[in-house]
Amino acid sequence: MPPVVQLQDIHRIYANGEVQVHAVRGISLDIHKGEFIAIMGASGSGKSTLMNTLGCLDRPTGGRYLLDGVDVSNLGRNERANIRNQKLGFVFQGFNLLARTSALENVELPMLYAPRRISSQEMRERAMHALEIVGLARRHDHLPNQLSGGQQQRVAIARALVNRPQILLADEPTGNLDSKTSVEVMGVFQKLNDEGITIVMVTHELDIAHYCKRNLIVRDGVIVRDELVKDRLIAGEELLKLHQAEAAAKLTAASP
Repeated sequence: MPPVVQLQDIHRIYANGEVQVHAVRGISLDIHKGEFIAIMGASGSGKSTLMNTLGCLDRPTGGRYLLDGVDVSNLGRNERANIRNQKLGFVFQGFNLLARTSALENVELPMLYAPRRISSQEMRERAMHALEIVGLARRHDHLPNQLSGGQQQRVAIARALVNRPQILLADEPTGNLDSKTSVEVMGVFQKLNDEGITIVMVTHELDIAHYCKRNLIVRDGVIVRDELVKDRLIAGEELLKLHQAEAAAKLTAASP
C-alpha cells in the first residue's frame, strides 16, 4: 500500500526583510496509514513549519507533497481549505472551543463548512458518535467552562474526527494539561490509532513522545533522527500505575 503522505525534497524559505530564512531544508518523508508519529525539536528547528506543510496550512517553496497520491503542493487557498476540511483533522494546545456553544455544537462546526450539504439530523448523529468515541456523549450539552481541561481537549479531538479525516494532526495537544490528564488524552489517541487512524503529533515532551510508535527529531530544518519507539508506553497501563500510587498515598496518609 502506498504511503498516505509523501514529502519529496520539501523546502520552505521565508523572507525576513532582505534575509532569507530556510525553515525546512529538503525533507523527504513517507507516512503510512496507521502510523502514530511524534515530531520533536527545539524552538526554531522547523518542526512547526513541517506540521503546517502537512496540514496544508502553508505551501512549500520547493519539492512535492503528495497526500493520498494527490500532489497538493501548489493548490490554491480554497482547494487547500477543502483538503483540510475533508482529509485532515486538527487538535491544538489551546482547545479553541467556542465558549458559549455546547460540546455537541462545537463538534458539529466543521460540518458546516463541508462542500457537501449535511442535514442537521446527520450532523447531530455524527457529532454524537464522535463524542461517544472520546467518552463524552453524556456531556454533549455542557459548555466548555463546565468541562475540565482534559474533557475540553476530548471535545476538540471529537471535532477533529467528525469529518472522518485520513490523518489527525495534533500540535502540542497535552501542553496545557497536567500529567495524569495528559496520559488520559494519550490513551484516546492510542485508541484511535488502534482503530486505524493515522496520527502525527508535535510535542516537546519526551515522555509523551513515548506513547507514539515512531519519533522524528528535527534540527535546523532537517530530520536528524527517524526511529521506532522502543519500550513504548501504553496509556492504560500508566493510568493504572497512577491510580495505584494515589491509593497507596491515601492509605499512608490515613494510617496513624
